[in-house]
Amino acid sequence: MKTVRIVICLLLMLTLLCACGGEAKVKETINGPFRTYQEMSDGTWRCEGYTYAKKLVITGRMPNAAVDSTFVYLTNLEDITFTQAYLAAGISSSTDDYFSPEDAVLVDMMTGQVE
Repeated sequence: MKTVRIVICLLLMLTLLCACGGEAKVKETINGPFRTYQEMSDGTWRCEGYTYAKKLVITGRMPNAAVDSTFVYLTNLEDITFTQAYLAAGISSSTDDYFSPEDAVLVDMMTGQVE
């Protein structure tokens, strides 16, 4: 009987350790110009209650622009094209061009120097 209690206690302790140890911890907090977001210890990213698999830095030149623009998105999408990035950043008047918060969120945007 005593052995059974010890085994049960050990199993409970192991279960508690596994439940607590699996959660990702904040590695770094970034105060971006649009949103504050976190890089997590497991390689994911968090922003406003959503978790994203990757951070994409997308650079290109918008039509008729004099300089390049860079958009930084946290995303669960496989890829975001430059056109999608700038349209979803607020250029488009169509809501179809915007990402749902589960898919992607814009956290930073920069423009380059005039050449």
